[in-house]
Amino acid sequence: MAAEKRSDTRTTVERTSDREMVVTRTFNGPARIVFEAWAKPELFKRWWVPRSAGLSLLSCEMDVRVGGRYRLEFGHPASEQPVAFFGRYIEVIPDARIVWTNDEGGEGPVTTVTFEERGAQTLVVMRDLYPSKEALDEAIASGSMGGGYDETFQQLDELLLTLGASR
Repeated sequence: MAAEKRSDTRTTVERTSDREMVVTRTFNGPARIVFEAWAKPELFKRWWVPRSAGLSLLSCEMDVRVGGRYRLEFGHPASEQPVAFFGRYIEVIPDARIVWTNDEGGEGPVTTVTFEERGAQTLVVMRDLYPSKEALDEAIASGSMGGGYDETFQQLDELLLTLGASR
């Protein structure tokens, strides 16, 4: 199967199979600090939403532990009602791996994020495994896959600088 691929100099978004989309990026900083930016709500909410999307992260509840839950509520000026995304954490290995469900609207994809320290940098690989080829096709067609990762991960880069991750 031919892979669909987009990349800039640092972020790569690739469809690796009928059901899986993989995003990779290397960040400056140790895995411990990069992991914290994904696991602590007070840090996560500072970088997760691409500024250009016009969205506001209205609430961010995260209990990052096996069996813990998360709930993110987003608002947009064009919508009267906030949109919620929620799920549960099914695997958490500090500084190395987080796996969660995306339960919004029924059976959603399962997301796995790994953190691999490489010297003063950390390779982050985010895999979304969809329940079917059709579900991934629909996510791609809706524009919800890929478009904001470059900007979102640039915002994470900026946060990591403020946290002194490159020290």
